[in-house]
Amino acid sequence: MTLIAVHLLQNHAPSNLNRDDNGDPKDCLFGGYRRARISSQAIKRSIRWSEIFRTYFAGTPDLLAERTQLLPELVRERIAGLELADEAKAAIIDAAEKFGKADRGGSGGDEAADDAPTTKRGRAKAEPAEVRAPRQKTKQLMFLTHAEIAQLAEDLVTLYRERGGKAFAEIKWDKYREEAGDKYVPHAPDIAMFGRMTTSSPFKDVDAAVQVAHAISTHAVEQEFDYYTAVDDISGESGAGFIGETAFNSATYYKYFSIDWDTLVQNVQGERDIAAATVRALVHAALFAIPSGKQNSFAAHNLPDLALVEVRQRKVAVSYANAFLRPVRASAQQSLVEASAAALQRYVPQINTMYGLTAERAFLSTAPFELDSAHECATLDNLLAWLPLSA
Repeated sequence: MTLIAVHLLQNHAPSNLNRDDNGDPKDCLFGGYRRARISSQAIKRSIRWSEIFRTYFAGTPDLLAERTQLLPELVRERIAGLELADEAKAAIIDAAEKFGKADRGGSGGDEAADDAPTTKRGRAKAEPAEVRAPRQKTKQLMFLTHAEIAQLAEDLVTLYRERGGKAFAEIKWDKYREEAGDKYVPHAPDIAMFGRMTTSSPFKDVDAAVQVAHAISTHAVEQEFDYYTAVDDISGESGAGFIGETAFNSATYYKYFSIDWDTLVQNVQGERDIAAATVRALVHAALFAIPSGKQNSFAAHNLPDLALVEVRQRKVAVSYANAFLRPVRASAQQSLVEASAAALQRYVPQINTMYGLTAERAFLSTAPFELDSAHECATLDNLLAWLPLSA
């Protein structure tokens, strides 16, 4: 087993799940037509923070990681109870602040845009100065496990005690990264899946084992606007106390995930049982996790109507987005979901036969859907049980 692919068709009621810098639903051009879009970083964050995904690791919470700039503050917490002079603690915390240079791209900041609350124009909201406590931060947002942070704190304390304050202050931390080598190696499933890049820090870079496509609508889409008002309950004044508008759309999305099994096993240090649990957790969570944008206003909690899982022995990743290069259309006989399923049913054998590609397949579907030799599952439990994962 080399590659596992997940293909989903998911129809959302009117919603604004993932906003651009104007607060409007993200979109794109595909096949010459405007499509609704949900960014891959929004999808990934909704998966790794979903209760379903985290439940798979409830017994081993230290396997999961967090994305943060607050490494110095986390080190501060871990050394707070140690018998160290205040100046020693301050020096150690300052050292932790020097790890990680500012980074505009890569997996280190991949989900940053969807992590932070934003203004209408997309800028991160700032807390009022009077309530913002001074906290030391690294320049880069880093994806770290609690075990790695604890190990670093312990190593910095040991280094300070061995060398003393003056020599510790003169340490070149870029050289420390080189000396650390593969010392700080994560076993975290979420890092193993989505990777990380930690420039100028001792934490090991990890190539992502999972690729996630931007979800796009299978059909052309038009933006719509909701004009709304709010009434002041106690003013006694007539008319609206507030007037606003919000953009939204409704679309059937094609979602695609590619999982490199061999890289995933390597990323969790060869622990195949963890890798197998990670794949099941990812597939399970991908069917339920939905980005949270404006859900209080729209409640677009729609599950996928079709889920197709493929397992290939050859490392050839294949997205079926081109099944929708010509936008599908609803009719009196077919819904958008049914038309999308029909387009996918035609395209899958065409592209695989053309290139001589084979795969084991299983699927769930509420819409009419058939593929030769594909196993139709009646329930999600059947689909998860079908996954050929050997621990």
